[in-house]
Amino acid sequence: MSIDSMFVHKMWDDHELSKMVEGGVPFPMLSDAGGRVGKVYGVYDEDAGVETRGRFIIDPDGIVQGFEVLTPPVGRSVNETLRQVQAFQFVRASKGTEATPSGWKPGKKTLKPGPGLVGNVWKEWKTQMAFD
Repeated sequence: MSIDSMFVHKMWDDHELSKMVEGGVPFPMLSDAGGRVGKVYGVYDEDAGVETRGRFIIDPDGIVQGFEVLTPPVGRSVNETLRQVQAFQFVRASKGTEATPSGWKPGKKTLKPGPGLVGNVWKEWKTQMAFD
């Protein structure tokens, strides 16, 4: 979603994104003309009439689970966004019995939240790093 019109999104997809992602972006891009949504998430700059780049991961209950806001000169990582979505989905499916360490990917070792983990995360992290 951006403040750009659907026409600008189409041009961007046709001339840029489709060259980076085969077939272009596989989801609709939404227009936030006027920055209404950007204002709610605190990324709309009223004076300049632009939005700062923000990424918000929102769960099925409508709760923001993760976000990142970057100034335009710094690019974002789609792979990291996908990894985080997978981690949030995994933790949600576990109903809180699992946690994912930094850099976790599907199939990698997880953490078991509880008092025994306090002060011992480094041991789990060190063991995991040996296998990566």
